[in-house]
Amino acid sequence: MKGTVWICCLLSLLLLQATAEEEDHTSVLRDTSHIDETLRLATEERASDFAAAIQKLRKIYHTSIKPMEQAYKYNELRQHEISAYPGRTLGDSATDGEITSKPMVLFLGPWSVGKSSMINYLLGLHDSPYQLYTGAEPTTSEFTVIMHGEKIRSVEGIVMAADSSRSFSPLEKFGQNFLEKLIGIEMPHKLLERVTFVDTPGIIENRKQQERGYPFNDVCQWFIDRADLIFVVFDPTKLDVGLELEMLFKQLKGRESQIRIILNKADNLATQDLMRVYGALFWSLAPLINVTEPPRVYVSSFWPYDYAPDTSRELFKREEISLLEDLNQVIENRMENKIAFIRQHGIRVRIHWPAGRPLRPDL
Repeated sequence: MKGTVWICCLLSLLLLQATAEEEDHTSVLRDTSHIDETLRLATEERASDFAAAIQKLRKIYHTSIKPMEQAYKYNELRQHEISAYPGRTLGDSATDGEITSKPMVLFLGPWSVGKSSMINYLLGLHDSPYQLYTGAEPTTSEFTVIMHGEKIRSVEGIVMAADSSRSFSPLEKFGQNFLEKLIGIEMPHKLLERVTFVDTPGIIENRKQQERGYPFNDVCQWFIDRADLIFVVFDPTKLDVGLELEMLFKQLKGRESQIRIILNKADNLATQDLMRVYGALFWSLAPLINVTEPPRVYVSSFWPYDYAPDTSRELFKREEISLLEDLNQVIENRMENKIAFIRQHGIRVRIHWPAGRPLRPDL
């Protein structure tokens, strides 16, 4: 009898110790100095040189391309919207907001997979009054644009759409219901001086699109078409592919070079289970990504707490640094991408010229 009691006490102590260890790793913050180092946030950029180059691009557009648009009725004969990127449709003139905008990083994926937590982690917003709200239940119902500003403030969607100096004015076409679900957050941050983050509502497969009150897929397409980097985030418990996720990957066709798949919360699994989940993720996505070279998949845990004990922490750290290098590459190439944007738009206007010119001089 005493032996049984002793064994029960020992098991209770071991259980309490395991619980304490589990709680301990979620109370210890990990070192995040590698984020600043990889993204070179301590390096002072010559902002004046970049601004001067952007102004030259604006001048080229307004003096050489826009007059051709007006002369050959480019906007009247095109039915869609302009783009310099694959997968985006053609049409209206480029705006100053598009020319001067920072690279956009878009976060997509099912609900509660860690999209908002990942943004909080990259920006160091954990436990600050300005962190994006996170939780186990669906928490993000808005499209949230996190951008640079001189002070911390929120900007309503209707204000963002009405500001012609931003690149979001075309969003007015999606209606008042959508603008009420669009919010901007400005804050002074070194990373936001170089890039803009967009957090999106999580995909919920049992919800009809009509219940959102606005054309969700069309709005996603608008952001997809303008994103320089697209993070599609999953976690080990949400690998099923439903109709909304299938539609999302149809919208991503042609943008495979911008897509990065994130398997988040990887430290919740033992190494053997992680390998099985990794294979299951590829199995689920294989019918949706019909390309020779699949998108890069990153496996890690993107939040500020230490990795769970007895997990592949070195692998997770290397994967995180690789993802940050990807992000830094987009930042480093932003000037080249702007030049390509203007050049491709100029080519489209020039190709459009035969359709826009009169058939006879007297017409």
